[in-house]
Order: sequence, then structure tokens, then C-alpha cells
Amino acid sequence: MPDAPDHIVFDRALLDRRRRRWHAAATSDSPRFLLKAIAAELADRLSLVDRKFETAVDLGGHTGEMARFLEQGGQAGRVLRIERLPALLGDSPMAVVGDEEMLPLAAESVDLIVSTLSLHLTNDTPGALVQLRRALKPDGLFLCALLGGGTLNELRASLFAAEAELLGGVSPRVAPFADVRDAGGLLQRAGFALPVTDQDRLTVRYDSLFELMADLRAMGMANMLVERSRRPASRRLFLRAAEIYAERFSDPDGRIRATFDIIYLSGWRPHESQQKPLKPGSARASLADALKDRSDKL
Repeated sequence: MPDAPDHIVFDRALLDRRRRRWHAAATSDSPRFLLKAIAAELADRLSLVDRKFETAVDLGGHTGEMARFLEQGGQAGRVLRIERLPALLGDSPMAVVGDEEMLPLAAESVDLIVSTLSLHLTNDTPGALVQLRRALKPDGLFLCALLGGGTLNELRASLFAAEAELLGGVSPRVAPFADVRDAGGLLQRAGFALPVTDQDRLTVRYDSLFELMADLRAMGMANMLVERSRRPASRRLFLRAAEIYAERFSDPDGRIRATFDIIYLSGWRPHESQQKPLKPGSARASLADALKDRSDKL
């Protein structure tokens, strides 16, 4: 069993409760746009690898979209879905209830693992990555998308300013996210070969802060920090934050902007057939280039 992390950042039990409510109350797929868009991007990147993976894992994808891409793309013989909540698995024929921090996979048991927006909410991300690397067969591939450092900066700044103005102090309300350099370092520490990272920035527009927060709640991305304030936030606070948001981060048509930085990670379970890594600082390839180069050698 992996050691417990020294510092607990996320209340994952609260995350589970919110995702249960989101799943039970979902009346449309509209708030899942981010999950679907990123699953499509990961599938597109994977298509650059001219290889068939006997056993693939859709880890924490929430919607099953990644599993469908893997099945329909013909690159995976079998696709196993892993989710923390049984309700999210639906009627998937191959499914396991499990946790990214206590991975229910034997060593060297799968050929491909794809993670869609779940690893940034783990308290022991380095430990989770080590488990993922161990679960892969030699020369197996890990692909991941997680939220990066600039995500929701506008919301963070607006809530910070409103709380400081009204209450004279602030409490954390938006999760911290890793930057792309930190994410690449985590892959190396976990023992992945040929680690590559890159980042995309998505800007999504909303009518108001309240519409943005409704989408975040529907995606299970509302505040679940352990060190969050236990005092319920007042409507006055959110109204003032909405005003500040509109003043600082709106377009001429009055709609506000929300930034999502998406970090994409790629790494292989080491194998003797792989090329040797470049000297530190000499890499200039993108993730897409690295995947294409790797597929040419298979």
C-alpha cells in the first residue's frame, strides 16, 4: 500500500459527494464540454501512434467518452474503465471501482493508460504516477491531461478581491494547479521513459460568474480544498465577485472569460528498445512530435 502523502490538499470524500449529486442531477451534457473536448484531443494525439494496444485503461474519465474513443478508434483490443464512484461506470462491460491513489491494477498488466482531468485532484500525485508506471507492461504508454497553473485565474482573482474588500481577509476558494515544468518533473521522478509535456490554453466565455460556477459544480470542480473556509460564503460576496469579474475580465459584448490551461503528459514504461533520452535542455519537440517519432519505430 502506498504511503500517505505528507500534506492533504483535497477533500476527496467531499469530491465524491459532489460528483454523486452532479451525476444524479444531470439533465444535459452541456457542462461536460470540457471533459469531452479533452478526451477528443487525447484520442487525436493517440492516433499518431501506429500501434494496437491489447489492454487499455480509461482512468477517471468521468463520462466514458475516452473509453468510447478508444473502442471506436480501433487502437485498443479491450478497454477497462476505472472510476471512484460506481454510478459513473454505468453499464460499461469492463469496469472497476478504484482510486488513482490506490490503483486496482497488477504490475505489468496493461498496455495503455489514459487519464482525463483526474490526476490534478490527487493528494499524492507522485505516488499515483509511480503506480501507473508499474501497472504498464514494458514499452506501455501513459497519456494524461490535467489542469495547469493558469486555470481559473480570473475567478481566483475576483473572489480574492471581493473577500478582501468585504471581509478584510481571504481564504482559498480555487484549487492550486501545477505548471507545465512541474508536471514534466513528476513524470521523470516516477520513472517514465521519454517523458514529454505540452500545454494548451482554452478560453471559455460565460454570461456571468454564476453561469461559470454552475458549470464547475456540474463537473465536480467546485472548491474541495481541505483548508477551505467552513463559514458559508454570503450572496453579497459572490455578487461583489461577479461585479469585479465583469469589470476586469469581460469582452465588449459583456460576456466574461474563463481560462483553462490543459497540460498534456506522455511517458512510456522503460524498455530496452527505446531511444536514449536527450541531454537536459536539448529537447525541442512537442508531444505530438514525440508520439509520431515513437510510432515510426514500432
